[in-house]
Amino acid sequence: MSEPISLALVILVLPLAAALLTASWSGEILKKAAHWPLIISCAVSTVLAFLLVGQVTDFATGRIISSPVTWFAAGKLKVNFTITIDALSATMLAMITFVSTMIAVFSSGYMRGDKGYARFFAVMSVFVFSMCGLVLANNFILLVAFWEGVGLCSYLLVGYYFEKPSAAAAARKAFLVTRLGDTGFLLGIFLLWRMGGWHTDLTALFDHIQKNPPDQGTLTTACLLLFCGAVGKSAQFPLYVWLPDAMEGPTPVSALIHAATMVTAGVYLLARCAPLFALSPDAQITVAWIGGLTALLAAFIALAQTDLKRILAYSTVSQLGYMFLALGTCGAISPTFAVTAAMFHLFTHAFFKALLFLSAGSVMHAMGGVIDVRYFRGLRKRLPVTHITFLCGAAALAGVPLLSGFWSKDLILESLTEASESNSPYTAGYFTLLLLAFFTAFLTAFYTFRAYFLTFWGEEKIPEEAGHHLNGAKGGVHESPSVMTLPLIVLAAGALLVGIVLEPFTHWFSDFLGTTPSLGQVRTPSAVSVKGEEHHFNWTIAIISSVFALGGIGLAAVMYRKGEEKLPAGLEPVFTLSRNKLYVDDIYYAVLVKPAEVLAFLARVFDGFLDALSRLVAAIPRFIGQWIRPIQNGLVQFYALWMAMGLAVFLSFVFRITR
Repeated sequence: MSEPISLALVILVLPLAAALLTASWSGEILKKAAHWPLIISCAVSTVLAFLLVGQVTDFATGRIISSPVTWFAAGKLKVNFTITIDALSATMLAMITFVSTMIAVFSSGYMRGDKGYARFFAVMSVFVFSMCGLVLANNFILLVAFWEGVGLCSYLLVGYYFEKPSAAAAARKAFLVTRLGDTGFLLGIFLLWRMGGWHTDLTALFDHIQKNPPDQGTLTTACLLLFCGAVGKSAQFPLYVWLPDAMEGPTPVSALIHAATMVTAGVYLLARCAPLFALSPDAQITVAWIGGLTALLAAFIALAQTDLKRILAYSTVSQLGYMFLALGTCGAISPTFAVTAAMFHLFTHAFFKALLFLSAGSVMHAMGGVIDVRYFRGLRKRLPVTHITFLCGAAALAGVPLLSGFWSKDLILESLTEASESNSPYTAGYFTLLLLAFFTAFLTAFYTFRAYFLTFWGEEKIPEEAGHHLNGAKGGVHESPSVMTLPLIVLAAGALLVGIVLEPFTHWFSDFLGTTPSLGQVRTPSAVSVKGEEHHFNWTIAIISSVFALGGIGLAAVMYRKGEEKLPAGLEPVFTLSRNKLYVDDIYYAVLVKPAEVLAFLARVFDGFLDALSRLVAAIPRFIGQWIRPIQNGLVQFYALWMAMGLAVFLSFVFRITR
């Protein structure tokens, strides 16, 4: 077994071992130290993941695939346990393990004293294990297994406070809504298996389809069915509605789901399947439009929300839309460039979004569980570290020049620009999406800094719950402990520097991801030109995006620098629409949920009717039996009397007939 494969398998096994250890010794032994197995396993996995990145760089082929071990075979179906190690999977492993380590350290302070402390860290460990397995899987069946493992863990963690009705409802909603997307995902896998030479291994399947292209209709159908799974997992329109409600879980769970695990799974799936999508222009433009509309819709809804975590949740939905925008150009331009743009934004987003959620958790910790920005403000002096780190994350998310979000977002805008100038039949659509992306960048900067100013600026206001939470502690409301602030500082450094270190001057990230063989071997349809093999800094895009970002920040500063929300009369209708989420939830309830409830009621009534009818039919023999039962009393003379009476009746009947 080669060294890269050994490293990958150890990275995969460590979180699972942590989960088993925590679950097995969750009594007195690990009662107060249940966080250590997860922290140690993630930290070691991070070191190994960076070593793996170096190993992949040294391999000329760019990909190492483990020797297949056949799980089972039935007819034409042969399922192998195969993992793939290339630049794409190595990058994801490094990001997942590093961010998970920071979240695990933060959680050890945030969750301290919770009665489900060991359960929390056991499930978190399984979550990290499932995501690592999903990234490494080179087999659709194996990928589905880990895909559903991620979904199960999200259900358990979103509903962690299961005694709280809203948390239990949010967990059910997340599980059921993502199941809708997974239905299409499974159908897409079956269709690909049929037209891909009966292969389930991704490498063999992609090679077969590249050499034996199916008709466009079948390929497009398969791609869109796969995309259904990504829409559910990565919360794109119309299945995004579960993600904001998932804020009912503990804040570290929100950070893990949004930054390093579940919602990034859909983006990774499409990046891994880029060789398929690049062959179908219709599937590409569909992905791009869904991503663009989701980015704009979620950004608009975030404008007027008052729950700090929900603002960040809608921001995640919007930023994921940006990533799908880039992935939707993989056939109009170089697939390597398109995937690099999406994955680079996913990579930088992991840092600043984890930072923002954990900073929100620090605020929530200080405010006694209150997270509604209407009930507190002016916290920058009370929470100096949280204030600075939140500002770093907000600036990176808004796309402030030179910060991580600026470089990765501009790469996406560049991919859209080149797609709009290509020979694709959908150049006009890509240009329209480029304009939507610029406007979304303005909205992103505005709602991000609205949340920042409402939380940290203005005259100080502390909710009563904070006082009850502190229970008379000296010093009143204060900064979170160092075990929580240290991860914030590390992630803030990443939000500021990771973008500029990895890409604009060194192009290390794009060069490294470009070694992924499945991307370099893609043959796009002849009607689509391939542009963008070499990325050059586009000053026009950088200036325009900077103007939109700084304009959004400036408008937020003018409106909210005093920490209060006083809207001009002209904006009230707009904010009412945003506050009510464009009434999408109400429309869903009226069109889907309410009819389903009526059907469920009718089904219950019909089921009750059938149940009553079956009970009636069953009661008739019992009723008759009650009348006949006295005859069977076991007395011989009683039976003789009935025989005599019967004989008499019979004889009288015969006598009447013969007379």
